[in-house]
This record gives sequence, C-alpha cells and structure tokens, in this order.
Amino acid sequence: MLPPAPSHRILIVTDAWKPQVNGVVRTLTTVAGELQAMGHVVEVIGPDRFRTFPCPTYPDISLSFMPQRRLIAMIEAFQPEALHIATEGPLGLAARRWARRTGFKFTTAFHTRFAEYVKARTGLPVRPIYAWMRRFHGAGQGTMVATQSLRDELVARGFSNIRSWSRGVDLDLFKPEPREIWDLPRPIFIHVGRVAVEKNIGAFLDLDLPGSKVVVGGGPQLAALQRAYPKVTFTGPRYGEALARAYASADVFVFPSLTDTFGLVILESLACGTPVAAFPVTGPKDVLADAVGKIGSVNTDLRAAALDALTADRRACRAHAERYSWRACAETFLSHLVPLMDPV
Repeated sequence: MLPPAPSHRILIVTDAWKPQVNGVVRTLTTVAGELQAMGHVVEVIGPDRFRTFPCPTYPDISLSFMPQRRLIAMIEAFQPEALHIATEGPLGLAARRWARRTGFKFTTAFHTRFAEYVKARTGLPVRPIYAWMRRFHGAGQGTMVATQSLRDELVARGFSNIRSWSRGVDLDLFKPEPREIWDLPRPIFIHVGRVAVEKNIGAFLDLDLPGSKVVVGGGPQLAALQRAYPKVTFTGPRYGEALARAYASADVFVFPSLTDTFGLVILESLACGTPVAAFPVTGPKDVLADAVGKIGSVNTDLRAAALDALTADRRACRAHAERYSWRACAETFLSHLVPLMDPV
C-alpha cells in the first residue's frame, strides 16, 4: 500500500487504450481522471505512443511493436512512485521485464479472459495460456479483479494475492430519460458492446423473441452478422448521450457473453432503468446479486431470462446502479497500489 500523501505519481501501462472502445479503456480512462481529480499525478502509457501493428484476427486493435527501449525512457522520465501493469500485451510484457530487472514492485489487473478469446479464434486450449498468465501476474504484488466469482475462479487456477476492485458507472450520463424513439415493434431487446466472436452475440440473435432486436456497437463480426440477421437493427457504434438514449429506450438488455470479467454495459443499462437478461456467469451473476427488487434475470436458458426480465422493476434497476461509484472504484484502485521501492 502506498504511504498516506496528498499526491502520488502513478504510472499505468496498458495495451488497451484510446482509440479502442471497450470496458478496459473506459475503466482506465475514468479511474485516471478520478485520481487526477483527487490530486494525484497520473500518466498512462498506451500503444498510441508507439509504432504499432494490427492484432492478428482482430485488426481494429493496435499492438505496440518492440516498445522496450522507448517505454523504459518514458518510465524513467516520469519517475513514478507506483506502477500498475493493466494488460498482458507487448507493453505489459515490456514493463514487467523492466520492473523484474530493476527489482521494482508493481501491481497487475485481470481485465480480459485472454485464454478464452484465443481459443475462440484459434482453437488453442486454455490451460497452457492460463499457466503463462499465472506466471505473468504472479511476479507482481497483487492482481486486481472485478468480481468475487472471477476471484474464486482464479484462485482455483492457482493465482495468488488477488485483490477485489469493482467498477462504477456515470450516473449523470446514463439515466432513464431521455429515450430514443424507435420505430420498431415492442418489446425491444437490445445488446450493446463490441461486435466480436467472443461476445457470443449470435446466441442472442438466434432467440425466438417477440418484438424487435437491436445491436449497438462495431467490431470485426459486424458485417457478417448484418448479412446473417437482416431483420435485426444494427446501429453501429454509439457514444455519449446517443448511447444512453439507446439503453433507456429498450425493454430488456440481453448480455449473451460467457467470457466477460465484469460487463460495464450491464451497469450502464441498469443506470438507464433497463433490466438485464444474461447467462449465470461471471459478471452478470455478480452485478445482479443482492438487488432490492427485480432488476433482470439470469438463466442457462437465455430466452427464458429475456422474457422473465420484461417483468423487472425499472426503478429498482436505477437504484441498484446507484450503488456503483467511479470515485469509490478509483479509491479502491489506489488502496491496492504498492510503492515502486521499499523505504530505505
């Protein structure tokens, strides 16, 4: 833990950064902003500051090309008091090598089920990938995870020194009003997120549901899904108030992913008063737990969950989302950081 001080110099190294649009980028961007508002000096080093190449099978994501020398110069120029390595990509690996070589301490986070994503794209088994990830994170002083169920799973896989770090939602942006006016039959079942194979969106689009289906987002699978499901409304990416209006206008948000570690979109939907239907997996089963009133449904039968969620209480959805604060998220993150060096 960092010693008490009005200001710390905090360095975050991440392979997921702007202009990418995903939960990791949203989390790091918002937490960095909250920490700065608290008086800390925060530097984020991402791929946007390096030569890059497209990620194999996912060209929308840029990966840093041989970043070691330039990254070390940036770290040494910033002179951090604490180092957080957010991802396991080229930048994360380079930062980890530097810290290990110099004897400096750092923390990590488990944001993404990298093993499952690789398997979805290549068919490679998850076990050796998890073994590699266990070594990657094990070199740090603590690995932050977003949910209790993910924490339990990683402990079962041999990970150690796991630290709980929940998420937040922008309650001023995501709210029940105003709503988009859809010229579509009701009820409207919506999905928001990256349109990629690991999101399992086909499981939603294949459901026999009344009314209409809407998908908001972009990604490598968008064109293929548009061809395969011509009756579905695909809006493409939306941001800010336009995104909030889309959430608020739907009757149910369907979250078909089996591999997310949290699902910020779940909180965004609830903040807009829209109940959630999902499989009973890490993320939705954690976020929807302990609600006062009905805010959605989880079921191994996703169609049953979607239909059941139609009877949820939209006011209870909003009230549950109000329990999640980005300031609390940033404070928890800060509490888990460790000094780069032990006191002399």
